[in-house]
Amino acid sequence: MSNYLECWSNVASALLSQALTGEPSLTEGLPKPLGAGAFGFTAKLNGDHEGRFSVIIDGGALSVPLLGEGVDQKAGWAELLRETVEAAVGDLLASTGAKSQVEAFEEIDGVNQVTRAFQLKSASGSWTILVRDETHPRKQEKRSPQPAAPIPDAAVSSVGRDAQAGMSSGVELLLDVELEATLRFGCRELPLTEVLELGPGDVVELDRHVNDPVDLIVGDKIVARGEVVLVNGNFGLRVTEVAAPRKRLESIRCLF
Repeated sequence: MSNYLECWSNVASALLSQALTGEPSLTEGLPKPLGAGAFGFTAKLNGDHEGRFSVIIDGGALSVPLLGEGVDQKAGWAELLRETVEAAVGDLLASTGAKSQVEAFEEIDGVNQVTRAFQLKSASGSWTILVRDETHPRKQEKRSPQPAAPIPDAAVSSVGRDAQAGMSSGVELLLDVELEATLRFGCRELPLTEVLELGPGDVVELDRHVNDPVDLIVGDKIVARGEVVLVNGNFGLRVTEVAAPRKRLESIRCLF
């Protein structure tokens, strides 16, 4: 996936089929004029990917109880469409690493231009859904590269050349030992009162800039530094700096 619209298309196809009666399918189609009663909503995204994303639906969808009998169909559509735009934000994070959030979600009458059109089809009928995607990656401010702080008490060197010099007799017996490695993004000292007052939604600012390298820690020693990457949907570390083998071996001492 390369942009927010593609993420939304995949998410909406799955969610609409699950949430609406008759399990309708969502397929891409040609733009068609919408008659009276068309309704829509726009979401404002903020973060690494920002802008407005709008969805307009054929008013005929309100005449069919797609969301169940006795349900306010328009309110139900508003809730369902908000769920799709928020789920697409999560999909965008997983596929590109772009962190965004839905800052606002409100009703609109229509859109002047259409980015893509879809058809929602079920046994009860077919309805046009028009989408206007005005989202884009946020422009990054140019920053002068900052030299990374040296790893304490460690010399960056060639792993292959120093491995033999750093290993003492018998160390080879420990090479199959599994060790727990931890990534440290930063730290922050907090008074106990602030810790006790923490709740969902609170933000704790760390002492490290988002562009600074993160530490790879084994035991209580920093053995490498690098940048965070995504690998098959999981976080990973691209190593840019390593400690000398002797220093890395010292981290084993705290485990025995």
